[in-house]
Amino acid sequence: MSRLSEGDAEPALDVPGSLPRHVAIIMDGNGRWAKRRSLPRSAGHSQGVQAVRRAVSAALDFGIQYLTLYSFSSENWSRPKEEVGYLLDLLRRFANRDVAELHARGVRIKIIGDRQTLAPDIVSLIERSEELTRNNEALTLVVAFNYGARDELTRAVQAIARKVESGALSAGEVNGVTLERHLDTAGLPDPDLVIRTSGEQRLSNFLLWQSAYSEFVFVDEAWPDFDQDIFAAALRQFMQRDRRFGGLAASAS
Repeated sequence: MSRLSEGDAEPALDVPGSLPRHVAIIMDGNGRWAKRRSLPRSAGHSQGVQAVRRAVSAALDFGIQYLTLYSFSSENWSRPKEEVGYLLDLLRRFANRDVAELHARGVRIKIIGDRQTLAPDIVSLIERSEELTRNNEALTLVVAFNYGARDELTRAVQAIARKVESGALSAGEVNGVTLERHLDTAGLPDPDLVIRTSGEQRLSNFLLWQSAYSEFVFVDEAWPDFDQDIFAAALRQFMQRDRRFGGLAASAS
């Protein structure tokens, strides 16, 4: 886990096999970005949507196959009612205004998180967006909305327990693969790289199981300032890492 530094070397981004297949981003700092400019928090969230558009475009340009964005956590409901309402409206606007363009660009949309407590119109927007784009292959955009990793793991364990209780599954058959198949991310590869903006260095209940062997890059810029150059710098850091997955470095074997 390390921050970006200006002295990092800059390998080309088109080296075969060197780019991460799956990048996950914890989009942090909208409120602080707005506060530094004496603007309401809503202004930071609005600019954050622009950063989402830039990140998706950059992922397409770089050839990233999967991009996961942590947009609204299951803990965010504790924020002021006005702010939560604004965030929900942003999702509605995103679904109504951006999905058609994403579809035209070949982006497949997948939403992860607990849908049971969401308003019916939001669930409908989610389902329509996923259905419209389900056959696209240029990029899979995964949006974590009303998502918390502990909640995800709890729901997965409950689903497995129900199958064991009903006799559809024996306790001895339960293993890591079984759990992965019951997670919201079933069928998706684990993230190779997790980026967090705004200088914070923690996971904040994001993809706890899936990021067990992810590389981490922390950037000081707040999310509304995230752009292609910052994305490229994070990718360059990743490309310099020696990923061993618990084994020895290639030079030591």
